[in-house]
Amino acid sequence: MRITTRKAALSGLALVGAVSLLAGCAAAPKADTTTAATTKFLPCMVSDAGGFDDKSFNQLGLEGLQSAAKSLGASYKKAESNADTDYAPNIDSMVAANCNLIITVGFNLSAATLAAAKANPDIQFAIIDDAADANFDGKVDEPNIKPILFDTAQAAFLAGYASASYSKSGIVGTFGGMQFPTVTIFMDGFADGVAQFNKDKSKDVKVVGWDVTSQKGSFTGGFDANDTAKSTAQNLIDQGADVIFPVGGPIFQSAGAAITDSKKDIALLGADADVYNTFPQYDKLYLTSVLKGIDPATQAVVKASAKQAKGSFDNVAYVGNLKNDGVGIAPFHDFESKVDSGLQGELDKLKADIISGKLTVKSYLSGS
Repeated sequence: MRITTRKAALSGLALVGAVSLLAGCAAAPKADTTTAATTKFLPCMVSDAGGFDDKSFNQLGLEGLQSAAKSLGASYKKAESNADTDYAPNIDSMVAANCNLIITVGFNLSAATLAAAKANPDIQFAIIDDAADANFDGKVDEPNIKPILFDTAQAAFLAGYASASYSKSGIVGTFGGMQFPTVTIFMDGFADGVAQFNKDKSKDVKVVGWDVTSQKGSFTGGFDANDTAKSTAQNLIDQGADVIFPVGGPIFQSAGAAITDSKKDIALLGADADVYNTFPQYDKLYLTSVLKGIDPATQAVVKASAKQAKGSFDNVAYVGNLKNDGVGIAPFHDFESKVDSGLQGELDKLKADIISGKLTVKSYLSGS
């Protein structure tokens, strides 16, 4: 269980969040809201700096909020963050708007969310991809905040196995936005899946960009689709990788650009959403995507919050995994005829073994 890296990363995260709180005097973007409602319950959301149109993480959260609000006959409000200095002001704007539930999207908002939850005990909070446990005692720090977590290592394991099966060069690669547990959990699972393929098939497919044992690898330093992300992807291409798995919101778009410019036969994997549908510009490149059920999880939390009376908020963490369909992998789409004919059957067997416990995929959420 890779706890040391998690604690170090989350400690750094708490520091980043504290800086954001100190910078809270910055003006927050104007919050958006819907109009008509048949219930007074008001759920709200604050995005990470990637914005609600990231074709991935934040967008899935917003879609879940919108669907739940429509089902409940409720209005909703949202505030988009353009920088980390927007986190605390945006949350404060949702508090001022009398939101009943405030969902923050991403571990970068952890410190600001915890501070707001402590200062506003009558408001319910939820945070996506963070345990809300800044003191690392294994418990949620505030009774009015619910973590929404995903054991994506399980799904990434399947994607890693599939990538190793597809690779012609015998080299696959992965890189991340920032080195936080919610990013490296994908990379760990991916590398472990490649190792499983090598074990099962007596092969030696190599992973570049991430080393599970040392927990060292390639990161862009952020979650923007930019030249840094493109050059990081290019570095993996230069090392011979013919399958690339970027982890961190829009950075997959830069990898797609690098692959296109290379004019080489290289497959691309998406993270969080099925990018074949959300960002079809590179649809011919997508082998599959590692899916995180942010939309349905958000819907479930919003609906449960609307039904709970004051003082009865359930802050037990939601953990999505293969068993509850909280994580998974997308279809092969245009690659269906390109992958080995027996691959899907192998993946189905691996999935069943993971669900049954016969096969353990290590992660900080699995307890192993």
